[in-house]
Amino acid sequence: MSLVIYKFLASLLIFLTSLVAVAYPVKVRAQPSHHRLLELGDAFASGIFLGAALFHMLPDAIQDFSQALGNVHYPLAELLCAGGFLLLLFFERLSGNSSNNHYSILSSVVVIIIIIHSFIEGTVLGINSTVATTAIIFLAIIVHKSSEGFMLAVTLMRSKIALKNIIILIAIFSCMTPAGIAFGTSLTMLLQAQTGLLLTAGFNAFAAGTFLYMSTLHHINHHQRSHHGEGLIEFVALVAGLSVMAGLAIQI
Repeated sequence: MSLVIYKFLASLLIFLTSLVAVAYPVKVRAQPSHHRLLELGDAFASGIFLGAALFHMLPDAIQDFSQALGNVHYPLAELLCAGGFLLLLFFERLSGNSSNNHYSILSSVVVIIIIIHSFIEGTVLGINSTVATTAIIFLAIIVHKSSEGFMLAVTLMRSKIALKNIIILIAIFSCMTPAGIAFGTSLTMLLQAQTGLLLTAGFNAFAAGTFLYMSTLHHINHHQRSHHGEGLIEFVALVAGLSVMAGLAIQI
């Protein structure tokens, strides 16, 4: 199976997973509750995202910038990585500051964060050129998409957004990761050109920052625990995901 066909199938499965993840809350208008398996799976996915950022995306970006720019030694990759981290931090802080004013504003910001991150996830998968790394990132996205889609649906159903607009937003969310995969795959066709190499390096670095944020501060802020022991179990799951990516880096 070629890598392009694999990415196409991955896009289809991610699209279907996104729809399934939001179906139940939309159907029953559920209230947020404690979903243990979802949180453990999300912790494992966070570890994979953290490892992908530190062991693959950021180092690749540094190497590509060095190859494309030659003697330029400014840490562009690190700068863009920090930019991606700070952008999501800004959106989340804006979300927190808005919660006291109007829940619909909070909902809108949360939806924007999730949609942007879904596109970035897909693009990162799309620009990968090895089956092993692509498969691991695909697994992380599938696991993460379940909790992400559930959170999106619950947020929308508790807001004052009209049902018609909710359906439109869910459709956009479901399409964003496949669209990102298509965009990233198309971008790899430019790799032979210096411009294409710079674009790929820049996006890898920026996406690494968003992955770092989602796997650290976002993970900590959005996980509920009924007792302290659950925090340790989630940490073990996160380390397990990180270890998978660390082990994969040995073979790449």
